[in-house]
Amino acid sequence: MEVEDIYENVENNDIKNTTGPQNQNHSQDEGKAQKKRGSRCLVLMTVCLGLICVVLLIFIIITAERDLLKSYKNTAEELNQTINSLQDNYTDLMTKKDQLKNNFSSLSQEKLELETRVNDLTAEKGQLQRRVDSLSQKKLELENELRKLSERGNGRFFMSSELKSWSESRQYCRDRGADLIIINTEEKQRYISSFIKESVWIGLSDIESEGNMKWVDNSPLKQGFWESNEPNDAGGNEDCIELNPANLVLSNWNDIPCSAMRKWICEN
Repeated sequence: MEVEDIYENVENNDIKNTTGPQNQNHSQDEGKAQKKRGSRCLVLMTVCLGLICVVLLIFIIITAERDLLKSYKNTAEELNQTINSLQDNYTDLMTKKDQLKNNFSSLSQEKLELETRVNDLTAEKGQLQRRVDSLSQKKLELENELRKLSERGNGRFFMSSELKSWSESRQYCRDRGADLIIINTEEKQRYISSFIKESVWIGLSDIESEGNMKWVDNSPLKQGFWESNEPNDAGGNEDCIELNPANLVLSNWNDIPCSAMRKWICEN
């Protein structure tokens, strides 16, 4: 409804209300006119106030919607950030999971290798133990042989720790009531060769007569354990005999110059 229509309705009502007896005076007409104008102002003010209220209501609604939209937008951004953060965390966790899986696989492989190594070492330990047992048995056998040799020859052996010529070595033994060792059996040859680690003088030479080997007790050589092509008296001055354990047990004698420096074995 337009404002002019409202005014017209108000005027028509006023006119209807003012119809009455023709004898009303002029002052009454003026009062009605003022009342009419006041009613119009009241209506106009009411309409304006209503419009203002509507405008304010619309403004409030628009402002509220704008704030709500802004809040929704902020919430959506925060939600997106949270989702992105969760996605990044998920990616990191998956990466760590793969790393842990790889580490677990590596550790499992190392475990298998260590178990294999332990099994190998256990087998080696068994082999070494058997070897120790075998060496212990050989030690007992050698000790028995030494005892038998001592009983037969009533002698003892001494292995030097220094180097001397053949003559000096023999003198060292004689100064102590012994002499260089005599090896006149295969059993004794095997025994002496088993415990020495380097070449030593033995009590055999052909110093007195070239080619006529004698022991230090002047007994002749009956059985020798020579290296191949020995003795050869190379240079014409190889008159004393060494035992070289680096060669085969039954072929390790060699003639060399008596002035050579060697360790020795005394026997009494």
